[in-house]
This record gives sequence, structure tokens and C-alpha cells, in this order.
Amino acid sequence: MTSIARTLTIVAVTAFASLGAQAGELYGSHIEASFQSTRTRAEVQLEAAQAVTQFKNYVVVESNATPSTVDRATVQAEAVQAARLSQIAVGNRS
Repeated sequence: MTSIARTLTIVAVTAFASLGAQAGELYGSHIEASFQSTRTRAEVQLEAAQAVTQFKNYVVVESNATPSTVDRATVQAEAVQAARLSQIAVGNRS
């Protein structure tokens, strides 16, 4: 019984090792190896630095925005009521 178990263990380890050796081919690692960049590292870093300055302010400023007249407790009560009545979409419903 132990020789059969040992043989099956060796076969399983060999199968996993052969699959692991081919994992690079299975997941498309050859695509990254053939990629050639046309831009220098400095050009990419300069473009990234310029883009960051545009995304620092996450607040949208609207000139015609009016302050809310509803307090936090009212909004929370409406949310609880909508959840109880199943009016809030959940999941992949569209």
C-alpha cells in the first residue's frame, strides 16, 4: 500500500512541477518580453508629473450650487425607509 501511495505522490508532484514550468507560456508572459517602448523614462515621468497637478483638487466647484436644506438625520431616515422598501438597487440589477 505504501509503494502505491508513494508512486502516486511522485506522479502528482511531477505533474504539478511540469504545469508550473509551463505557467509562463500559459499566462502570456511572452507578450511583455516582445514589447518595445518608444519613449524614454524621463518623458514618461515628466508627463506623469504634469498629470498629477491636474488631479489634486477632487472638489467640484459649481458656481450655481445652493447649500442643502436637509439635515443629516432626515437623509439617514429616508435611506433606512428606502432600504426597508427595497428601493435601493443591489447587485447587477439594471
